[in-house]
Amino acid sequence: MPDPRFFEHLPALSVAGLAERIEAEVVRGGDRMISAVAPLGTAGPEDLAFLGDRRFLNSLSGAAAGCVILPASAVEAAPPGAAVIVSGEAQAAWARASLLFHRPISLTCSLAPDDVVEDDTVVIEPGVVLGAGARIGRGSRIGANTVIGPGVQIGRDCVIGSNVTIGFALIGDRVRLLSGARIGEPGFGAAVSRSGPVDVPQLGRVILQDGVSVGANSCIDRGAYDDTVIGENTKIDNLVMIGHNCVIGRNCLMAANTGLSGSVTVGDGVMFGGKAGVGDHLSIGDGARVAAGAGVLQDIPAGETWSGYPAKPLRQFLREAVWLAKQASGKARAGKAGND
Repeated sequence: MPDPRFFEHLPALSVAGLAERIEAEVVRGGDRMISAVAPLGTAGPEDLAFLGDRRFLNSLSGAAAGCVILPASAVEAAPPGAAVIVSGEAQAAWARASLLFHRPISLTCSLAPDDVVEDDTVVIEPGVVLGAGARIGRGSRIGANTVIGPGVQIGRDCVIGSNVTIGFALIGDRVRLLSGARIGEPGFGAAVSRSGPVDVPQLGRVILQDGVSVGANSCIDRGAYDDTVIGENTKIDNLVMIGHNCVIGRNCLMAANTGLSGSVTVGDGVMFGGKAGVGDHLSIGDGARVAAGAGVLQDIPAGETWSGYPAKPLRQFLREAVWLAKQASGKARAGKAGND
């Protein structure tokens, strides 16, 4: 269930009523009531889930979802106790259904309401906007023109720069967010449909643990359903992009212009050089190092240093670079000799 501090939960719908509104077909269980959406692996008896890829068909039979949206070819594999809706665009139908059950809480508030701050050690500079239900811990400072959304929790002794936006986020103690940082914006996700791409609602949160630093104009997207998590004491430079559902360990260093695609898992003590990029759903082991400008397209084992595009172990990259230089040099000498 999406966090009620950030999302309003709308009334339950019958499976039949839901199918009508998302333009899909009920196969069974039209009278069942559904009150939320969830991923297939975690959905419960009152939740709506979907199967968008037949590669995950084996996980369908054991699902506990109250209702599933499936392509017609997968109906026979549906869980016995679940209501079933058939759609030729299951993920897009699920995305449309999400909007019928969950709605982000709007930012409606006065400037710096008294009940938001823990005590008079909190400093709030001019132009700050604080959403209903937001909380700011003792000794924290909020820079000018920063917007803190409804329900956001900020710990003690934090320093938030000017023109920062924070939403859908839980922030620990001693966190530093430099000017222009964007925390908790929707992650990038779209489902294919006959009428064009459909935005997939982003129903998760961002969790910044104690001691995290985030540089100027960096962006950390909230999770699609699970959370985006940044571990204790991780330091993030300016202009870094972290996609939805990423989980980053403790004591990591990320230099400027690094980009992580969605659902990347990073261990403790990992270092990224400037402009490093990581593809989605990859894993980088504890203590690994990613060289500046590297493009990571596969998992990196713990403790290794990778470089290049596509990234590979550093020694292999250097051997290949030396070999290529020798080949180019040899051809240049041969060409010069021929001209002579």
